[in-house]
Amino acid sequence: MIPQLFILSLLVFLLAKMMPGDPFSGLIGPNTDPKQIAALREAAGLNDPWWQQYIHWISNAAHGDLGMSYTMKQPVSTLIGSRMVNTFWLSLLAMILTYALAIPMAISAARHEGSLWDRILLIYNSVTFGIPAYVVYLLFIFIFGFTLGLFPTGGTVDPNVSGFFPTLINKIYHMILPAITMALLGTTAIFTYLRSGILDEQTQDYVKTARAKGVSEDHVFTRHILRNALLPIAANFGFVITGLLGGAIFAETIFGYPGLGKLFITAITGRDYSVITALILLNGFLALLGALLSDIIMAIVDPRIRIE
Repeated sequence: MIPQLFILSLLVFLLAKMMPGDPFSGLIGPNTDPKQIAALREAAGLNDPWWQQYIHWISNAAHGDLGMSYTMKQPVSTLIGSRMVNTFWLSLLAMILTYALAIPMAISAARHEGSLWDRILLIYNSVTFGIPAYVVYLLFIFIFGFTLGLFPTGGTVDPNVSGFFPTLINKIYHMILPAITMALLGTTAIFTYLRSGILDEQTQDYVKTARAKGVSEDHVFTRHILRNALLPIAANFGFVITGLLGGAIFAETIFGYPGLGKLFITAITGRDYSVITALILLNGFLALLGALLSDIIMAIVDPRIRIE
C-alpha cells in the first residue's frame, strides 16, 4: 500500500497543478493590482518548481498538516474532519437501508425464480441502474421537499434547534430523504450478486446431497445456499466500510448536504489545490484500505482461504 500511496500522491499533485488557473485567478478584476496577486502566489509557494512544492506538501501531509484552504481560509484537516462526520452518518444510514432493501429482494426473487415478482424486481433494478442518479435526486427533492414539504431540502440541522436529543432527531430528519433516495438507487449490485449466487448454489452437489438426506428446505437454504451466496457480498464489504467516508458527490451536492462530496465540488470550482489533493488522496487511501479489509473479511468468513 505504501508504494501505491506514493504514486497516487504524485499523480494527484501533478494533475491538480495541471488544472487551468489557480486559487487566486478569481480574485483578478478591473480594480485588482496585479502585484498584489503576484505577491499572494509567491507567499503561497505557487511560483516554486513543482517538485519543491510536492516535497513540501507530502512532507507536511506525512505529519498531518494538509495545508490551508485557499478559498475557505481554514486548515484542510479541520475542513475534512468537520465534513467527514456528516458524510459518515449519511452514508451509514444509506448503507443500512440499501442492505435492508437489497437482501430481502434478492432472496425473494431467487426463491420465486421466473415468477411475476421476480420479473418485477429484475426490471426495477435494471431501471434504477440505468437511470442517472441526479435525475432521481432532483425529482425526489421536487416531490418530497418542495411540493409536499415532508423533508428539508438542505443542511444538516435547523438553526433554531438546541439540545442533544432534539438536535440528533433533527439531523436524522435531514438525512432521511437523501439516504432513502441513495438506497433505492443502490440495490442493483447487491441484488444481482446475491440473486445469482443463490441460483448458482441451488444447483451444487452438496445442496442435492443435503436434500437427499431429508434435511428440511429451510435449513438447506439458510445454512448452505444463503451462507455461500453471501460470500461475494462479504468480499465487497471492506469497500463499503471505507466508502462511508468517501462521500456521495452528486447526492450531497444536489441535496445541499455539507459533507465531503459537496466539499470536493466546492474545491474544484474554486481551484483549491490543497483541498482537492487532500480529498483525492484520502479517497485513494480508503480504496486501498477497503481492498485490505475485504481480504481480511473473506479470510474470516471463508475457511478455504485460510487453509490455502
